[in-house]
Amino acid sequence: QVQLVESGGGLVQPGGSLTLACAASGFNFPIYTMSWYRLDPVKPRELIAFIGGVTGDIEYADSVKGRFTISRDNAKNVVYLEMNNLKPEDTAVYYCNNGAVWGQGTQVIVSS
Repeated sequence: QVQLVESGGGLVQPGGSLTLACAASGFNFPIYTMSWYRLDPVKPRELIAFIGGVTGDIEYADSVKGRFTISRDNAKNVVYLEMNNLKPEDTAVYYCNNGAVWGQGTQVIVSS
């Protein structure tokens, strides 16, 4: 069974940092491109970063470029999203995706 489980969300003050993790199982993780999305009630779902499986290519949305870093550990089947200099507008539920399956999401709230 293909499964993605996100963790690491929480409440953080503006300017703070969080690192999200997405644990994958049930598929050949190393060859899959893994993506992080976020969703809040006001804005459309946003693709914020992805990392290629075979190529390792990385891309970021302009809204997070320079602040967020995506990485993966193929030995552990985990993809990470390191988030620095967080802003209130980063508040959202963050999801990982392998192109077909979604995790349950992890809530990030940036507030003072």
